[in-house]
Amino acid sequence: MSDWGYIELERTVDSITVGVRHRNDLGDIDKLMASIEHLGLLQPITIAPDGALLCGRRRLEAVKRLGWRSVRVWVRSGISDQLNQLFALKDENLLHKPFSPTEAAELYRELKQVMEEDAARRQAATRFGAQADHTGSHGGVDSTPPSPGKTRAQASTAITGADSHQRLDRIGEIQDVATASEMPEAVRQVAAESLNAIDEGASVSAAHRTVRQVASAADKPGLATIAQEAIDRIHQPRSRRPKPTAWSARAFVITWTEMDGWWTHYDPTEIGPALSDADWELFESVLAGTTDFARAARQARTDQPDATSPAANS
Repeated sequence: MSDWGYIELERTVDSITVGVRHRNDLGDIDKLMASIEHLGLLQPITIAPDGALLCGRRRLEAVKRLGWRSVRVWVRSGISDQLNQLFALKDENLLHKPFSPTEAAELYRELKQVMEEDAARRQAATRFGAQADHTGSHGGVDSTPPSPGKTRAQASTAITGADSHQRLDRIGEIQDVATASEMPEAVRQVAAESLNAIDEGASVSAAHRTVRQVASAADKPGLATIAQEAIDRIHQPRSRRPKPTAWSARAFVITWTEMDGWWTHYDPTEIGPALSDADWELFESVLAGTTDFARAARQARTDQPDATSPAANS
């Protein structure tokens, strides 16, 4: 991947593409429109070199409603081909095969950096807007920049379809250890083996814990033994649940009818901190599996021939 950088230029509004990764509920656009109409666009929209929108969905919608034909944008260089491909696939609804955990973690890290830099520019623009003399056209201000936690959630959702930032951050930490030149070779090997195991279905929490334990022993005697024991544990056969018997569509409907509104019975601010790492990883695993199932089922509904068409009746 090339070095990170960006250029600022004018771009026609119609040439900016918005993918399905972006939110549909844009909130109150009228106030943002009024700000931009009065002050101009202070904070440019961020796009990839191919015109795919990276950050600034609300700003783009506001200028569209104002009838602007062109708009100032940051063109973000240094975006990998893989991340650009992800955007294109999601835009066209062609993303059938999910990324491996390590691929998802790499894309998440990249997208998170883009979003954090955009948020920082927006924060600076907000401060400028608050201090500036608003008699001239200094530029409009978008909504308050997202917090780091919100940015991580948005980036992970864009990559995996669910808020899996904790899991992806842990994989990213293991990837850092695997490539850290200052780490002993034995530690890097444990991290590399752990990443392979994660892609094969191993627990991220367990792998993360193993790598941290070995890394903490990097400057202690007996590191080679500790590392080899960790690798042996990584390669131990993992117990797998037997494949469940397929249930009927009726059972599916009953299951989801019973689960309707389950989230109203819990307080997320209490549940989040109360769960152990293993409990949280199980929840995220079920959520990710549910999301993948929903995507596949939705595609199957889309691909199903119209029962009234000649092809369906032939």
